[in-house]
Amino acid sequence: MKLISALIVASAAFAAPAFANLDLAKKNACMACHGVDKKVVGPAYQDVAKKYAGQKDAAAALAKSIKAGGSGKWGPIPMPAQAALSDADANTLAAWILAGAK
Repeated sequence: MKLISALIVASAAFAAPAFANLDLAKKNACMACHGVDKKVVGPAYQDVAKKYAGQKDAAAALAKSIKAGGSGKWGPIPMPAQAALSDADANTLAAWILAGAK
């Protein structure tokens, strides 16, 4: 049953319109530091997608990075942890970013 629920959530994330995921990024203040195609404080989402391209479990790794934050991957400015973000929203954002944030 858990597998079916996970598949439904994953399908919904990929089926959601792109603007909904941009709205999710805006709602959670992600766009204060990231742009879709331009570096702001943090890297552009399209650059993140390129960095993770072809990596096994990229979506899970990116969702984990979004929630946990970190430093050193993109320069000296750390990404703050987004611990209050739900796992579902982190997975949705990760899928959107990896799809090129279009």
